[in-house]
Amino acid sequence: MLYSHVTPAEKRRLFRERLASGELLQFPGAFNPLSARLIEQKGFDGVYISGAVLSADLGVPDIGLTTLTEVAGRAKQIARMTDIPAIVDADTGFGEPLNVARTIQELEDAGLAGTHIEDQINPKRCGHLDGKSVVDERTAIRRIRAAADARRDPNFLIMARTDIRAVEGLDSAIDRAKALVDAGADAVFPEAMRTLAEFEAMADALDVPILANMTEFGKSDLFSVDQLRDAGVNMVIWPVSLLRIAMGAAGRALDTLSEEGHLTSKLGEMQHRADLYDLIDYESYTRFDSGVAGFTVTKE
Repeated sequence: MLYSHVTPAEKRRLFRERLASGELLQFPGAFNPLSARLIEQKGFDGVYISGAVLSADLGVPDIGLTTLTEVAGRAKQIARMTDIPAIVDADTGFGEPLNVARTIQELEDAGLAGTHIEDQINPKRCGHLDGKSVVDERTAIRRIRAAADARRDPNFLIMARTDIRAVEGLDSAIDRAKALVDAGADAVFPEAMRTLAEFEAMADALDVPILANMTEFGKSDLFSVDQLRDAGVNMVIWPVSLLRIAMGAAGRALDTLSEEGHLTSKLGEMQHRADLYDLIDYESYTRFDSGVAGFTVTKE
């Protein structure tokens, strides 16, 4: 009932253990707390919270318009609903190195298991769009060093995302990733890799876990979990997939409502009331409420 009974510290510890095992961990993207609970119910390893999804949820593009307060607040609402770890997109860290340090501690307090900081220039762009620019290596290193130095829980995962592949090529991405690991990154998120061979090259060059982004309509082909595992990838995210599916279904439902005046033909596509109540554990709330209402104090 209510929120997870697993503490954030325990989620982080268990996440680190599983990541160290070398298995491929799967993190679908949640677009709200309820979808995060569904991800857990379906047996996935963790929840990813995308900056693009948080921006879209506010009706704005993913160009660095969201604030630390908005991201940390929404990420907390999502992370506390499941017993599995949640990792969140922190863009460029919301400012200079001192701001990055504050970002890490706010996300720790919000119950996240980890985050990634990228090396784009502000205002940033979606990682799979053209026209990106990246900061120089010194600036990128300072962001990651600030993040690593600021964390209080050593199990909180600091990932370095580099977008330099689209700007300067794979060799530069590998060199940048190595420098960011030396600066304190626990894992690397090489954005917009184009082939499995590129993921393999990155994994071979580094001694830390690699994250693959399988976002639709982007620069990367949509590789399978088995393909990514064979390429040496340790984590895979589908950041916007559930939002895209949900919005596509909502759009079609509205078209049907407009054309037919009712949604009878869509009932088979809807989540049933019973399934929703099961997902939110409605029965336990009822039992709790009944127990409180029936509580009596015995006077000696």
